Amino acid sequence: MATDQEKLSSTSARAQTRNNTNNRLQSAMIAPIAAALAVGFLGWAYLALKPPPPKICGSPNGPPITSPRVKLSDGRHLAYREVGVPKEEAKYKIIVIHGYATSKDLTLPAPKELVDELGIYFLHYDRAGYGESDPYPSRSVKSEAFDIQELADKLQIGPKFYVIGISMGGYPAWSCLKYIPNRLSGIALVVPFVHYWWPSIPANLSRECFAKLPSSFQWTFRVAHYTPWLFYWWMTQKYFPTLSGTEEVYSDKDLEILKRLLTKASSVDQEKMTQQGVYESLHRDILAGYAKWDFDPVHITNPFPNDEGSVHIWQGFQDGIIPFELNRYISEKQPWIHYHEVSDGGHMFIWDESSCEAVLKEILLG
Repeated sequence: MATDQEKLSSTSARAQTRNNTNNRLQSAMIAPIAAALAVGFLGWAYLALKPPPPKICGSPNGPPITSPRVKLSDGRHLAYREVGVPKEEAKYKIIVIHGYATSKDLTLPAPKELVDELGIYFLHYDRAGYGESDPYPSRSVKSEAFDIQELADKLQIGPKFYVIGISMGGYPAWSCLKYIPNRLSGIALVVPFVHYWWPSIPANLSRECFAKLPSSFQWTFRVAHYTPWLFYWWMTQKYFPTLSGTEEVYSDKDLEILKRLLTKASSVDQEKMTQQGVYESLHRDILAGYAKWDFDPVHITNPFPNDEGSVHIWQGFQDGIIPFELNRYISEKQPWIHYHEVSDGGHMFIWDESSCEAVLKEILLG
């Protein structure tokens, strides 16, 4: 007959067996649930981080091709628009590099009398991914210069030409100075892009200028520079502002100019600039600009040692997007750059006719 001790031991053993069985069942259930959650998270992360495929112009499901285009050596196309006197009659040929969220369809307000008198030919083009120019996943600061060079050669505008780079179009302009200086007759960088992580800029100056930007701009540029693989998610998430608060960075004159430009521009033109995908146009533009550069503007060599041409930086003192202190610093370190600081100018001052005329006269006539 079993003793009380033996009965307790037997009961304890059965309880332990049941606990072990329950633990194994729980473990067996937890493992697939955890795996499913992990797979689900990875799937969500993949979709959140991966931008959608572009809608290529001329493809079956893409926008139509309505502008003339040239085919580059790598198979891509660049769309362009010619303005001013015919290139065969022109004395001065200028390639205009548009900025962020614009396109070739925004024409400089150059007075017609000046254009005709001096014989100016303007070549506007859509940068990679904008408008009707093919997207370029390998887009970089360097590639922008060679796109410009090949565009000029395909259209046979001559061995040398002038360049005007505006705002975000400033980094392709710096690229021209670095990689194709032999093709330049002169160049104007108007409220040009600045990189807050250029090694040659004193850290305290970069920090001070960076701190002037809206916090949403600061975080967007940090993500682009430090974690570019997160950029698509950052620009599409709804938890934090990205490039919001834009009105505060514009001066009163800027807002007047913007209102006038938006009145003239059709909704079709505004949609057209990003029609192949916001990521392919706007996002890649920021990513290319804030990536690590192979050179520093402070270390660029004067492309015109014999004064056969000139380099100009035009900067608005009231510009809330591009801090004047950084472009002023670069010009002080590069005395061959002609620096023009417009006291009452904001970020949009070149879209005022008299200001545009001043920029053209300086670069063409000196």
